[in-house]
Amino acid sequence: MRVDPPVRRGLALVCILVAASVAGGLLSEAVFEAPEAGRHPGAEAMLGRIVVATGIVYALFMAIPFVPGVEIGLGLIAAFGESIVHFVYACTLAGLTIAFLVGRTIPTSLLVRGLSALSLRRAASLVRSLEPMPRHERLAFLAERGPSRIAPFLLRHRYLALGLLLNAPGNIVLGGGGGLAMVAGISRLFSPPAFLLTIAIATAPVPAAVLLFDALPVRL
Repeated sequence: MRVDPPVRRGLALVCILVAASVAGGLLSEAVFEAPEAGRHPGAEAMLGRIVVATGIVYALFMAIPFVPGVEIGLGLIAAFGESIVHFVYACTLAGLTIAFLVGRTIPTSLLVRGLSALSLRRAASLVRSLEPMPRHERLAFLAERGPSRIAPFLLRHRYLALGLLLNAPGNIVLGGGGGLAMVAGISRLFSPPAFLLTIAIATAPVPAAVLLFDALPVRL
């Protein structure tokens, strides 16, 4: 049976995302086992290097759309307690910022080709139309073309909407934190300083709860 090229590309992308998700799950399992290994004599230095390496990988996983990298961060906090919270928080911000900056640097022509290859021609046409517009014109254009009441409200309060989506249960179906951050960058509707402030506030509740109330995430 002959499979169309867009379908093949879509299946390949799904396979890559599944593989990355499985790798993230395995890494989170290893994180939970790390404290036990660290109790052996002479293992402290090695454990520190493992934690730093895991944090870097966690930040990279956070930047990948549709990959639930947050489990690695929760695993680090659950395994090592409040001593690791600031490090995990910084890695979370780094991962989301990477995704945002990648989105901002993706050439519009490449994005249009990618959408066209996936047979998303209306989306490709929309992106092509938005390319030459400055931010205020993009906002007006999208508000006019979107649903009459919802689109203008979301565009006016886009930073609040982004913060809520980052904390929404099941946001993996929208791309997860990395996907949402990358789309924010691609849209060119978010300024980098305001975006950084938004994610700093949106991702603060769990670290704050751990530091203030000793509310460590538990392993299920």
